[in-house]
Amino acid sequence: MALIGNGAQSEFQALAFHKHLGIEEIVAYDTDPLATAKLIANLKEYSGLTIRRAGSVAEAVKGADIITTVTADKAYATIITPDMLEPGMHLNAVGGDCPGKTELHADVLRKARVFVEYEPQTRVEGDIQQLPADFPVVDLWRVLRGETEGRQSDSQVTVFDSVGFALEDYTVLRYVLQQAEKRGMGSKIDLVPWVEDDPKDLFSHTRGRAGKNRIRRVA
Repeated sequence: MALIGNGAQSEFQALAFHKHLGIEEIVAYDTDPLATAKLIANLKEYSGLTIRRAGSVAEAVKGADIITTVTADKAYATIITPDMLEPGMHLNAVGGDCPGKTELHADVLRKARVFVEYEPQTRVEGDIQQLPADFPVVDLWRVLRGETEGRQSDSQVTVFDSVGFALEDYTVLRYVLQQAEKRGMGSKIDLVPWVEDDPKDLFSHTRGRAGKNRIRRVA
């Protein structure tokens, strides 16, 4: 898998794909080399996961089965372009999450079967905001319920235009909390990192390697 953008979300994305989908090799790229170094250092204890640094987006995605973009630049960006696509690729476009912020060239979307969480919001905030309102998309929940197809052929390029919305976040957080309490797992951490900490390194806060056990008041 290629992981483009190695900031605050990167470790969590990498571990989710490793633990749940069996991804063993990740090629990482970020415009900030220190972010990639942070990612590699934080995940070095996972012996079954190899993370290799790439020198460019094009190098990172070459030959990848999956591309996950989690960038933070609030701009109409074209991080992934049509010439980078290969048959059968799947792209998770995670970073495009507000009006005026994209990661994929419009022609990448036109060449793919695109899946969304909640179409009305994705048309405003997702990568498909740059396309006409009648551009065809597939509701992910319909695939999960078996009401429609996912990938239609081995060579088809697919895109998950991930935006996220409050009800989805709340439902997942509530479920995780319930399961943690049932099993006596977890520990309390600061929801908002201290300003002297690296905002790109939220993963360390979950492992007790950053921040201090103090309550931070947010107005």
